[in-house]
Amino acid sequence: MSIEIPEGLTELLQSFTVEVLRNQPGDLLEFALQYFTQLKDSETRGAAFGNDQISATRSSGKAVNFIDEAMQIDSENGEEESDDEEFIAPVMSRFIRRASVCAEAFNPDEDDEEKEQRVTHPKTDEQRQRLQEACRDILLFKNLDPEQFSQVLDAMFEKFFEVGEHIIDQDDDGDNFYVIERGTFDICMRVDGVEKMVGSYDNKGSFGELALMYNTPRAATIIATSPGALWCLDRLTFRRIIVKNNALKRRLYEEFIQSLPLLTSLELSERMKVVDVLSSKAFSDREQIIAQGDLADCFYIVESGQVRITMKRTKTKKDQDEEEVEIASCSRGQYFGELALVTNKPRAASAYAVGTVKCLVMDIQAFERLLGPCMDIMKRNIANYEEQLVTLFHSTITDTEEKTP
Repeated sequence: MSIEIPEGLTELLQSFTVEVLRNQPGDLLEFALQYFTQLKDSETRGAAFGNDQISATRSSGKAVNFIDEAMQIDSENGEEESDDEEFIAPVMSRFIRRASVCAEAFNPDEDDEEKEQRVTHPKTDEQRQRLQEACRDILLFKNLDPEQFSQVLDAMFEKFFEVGEHIIDQDDDGDNFYVIERGTFDICMRVDGVEKMVGSYDNKGSFGELALMYNTPRAATIIATSPGALWCLDRLTFRRIIVKNNALKRRLYEEFIQSLPLLTSLELSERMKVVDVLSSKAFSDREQIIAQGDLADCFYIVESGQVRITMKRTKTKKDQDEEEVEIASCSRGQYFGELALVTNKPRAASAYAVGTVKCLVMDIQAFERLLGPCMDIMKRNIANYEEQLVTLFHSTITDTEEKTP
């Protein structure tokens, strides 16, 4: 026998449960009677205004924040209801899922910066210098114009943490974006009910942006493993500046990103998250993009131009002098720099711009978080790449030995 859950029941009970937890009534039955009676009365009064208002609410995609905002409903005679009333049931559409307190809907296209009050935390010259240094390599800030970047720096504030302190906890609401000034931090996630460490930060990097961008709970727990200092950017400023800027960037790169074979295994929403953490960087002719032997920190996708990939090798077995041999080239839509990130080894080759080149750049933390579904493709490409290297070096060494008298 199958039982069909009536449409709207889950949302209705969920909203009621929230109000119970919020008010902690002594008489649960009386509270339930009052709650559902007033909810029905509110719906009846709302129907007097017609269906236009309800339709507009549904189409806007905005959910009501019941905890932070009290709805004011005019009574039938046009007067406000008494402030002495102990409990006012919220008016809700039973077809709209309740949003998290910290995950209110936000439409960058409708945002009016002139109406937003800017947040400023005063800083000494020494603090601002330290903050600018900490933010210098944060990819989310790379595409901001000078005025936007200055507003971000004004709004950030400093917090200190001791060993063992939780900066954020998985499934919590997002409140701040964090930039590391100093300290080490572990990234932990619950997988099948078991807490596992999945990564770490060592005196640089940033975290906490995904929950703020996508109105989702925190995806991981961040724990301080040494005394540390973080610069924090509040949710509202982050969304007003960073999210709006990324919305423009999405429109610019959406078509390009969707055409990349590497990302075909990702859902559309996942591809858009990739766009949000990408930064565009230009290189001049013959400029070195990555150097063989360096530690890996970024992944690159060629947006325009051509990139030459080279590797050092000794000229002969007896000669210790090295020369650079071109082993591959990358053009628009192709990527490089993933080998060191996947294998956790230093850069195996160097990369140089051929003419003017523009690349989309993703830092190592975003690479590990967002490109997991693409890892199998990368590993297959790396296996083919290593086979090509073996063949290339075997042939070049053989040629050199044949030419040596």
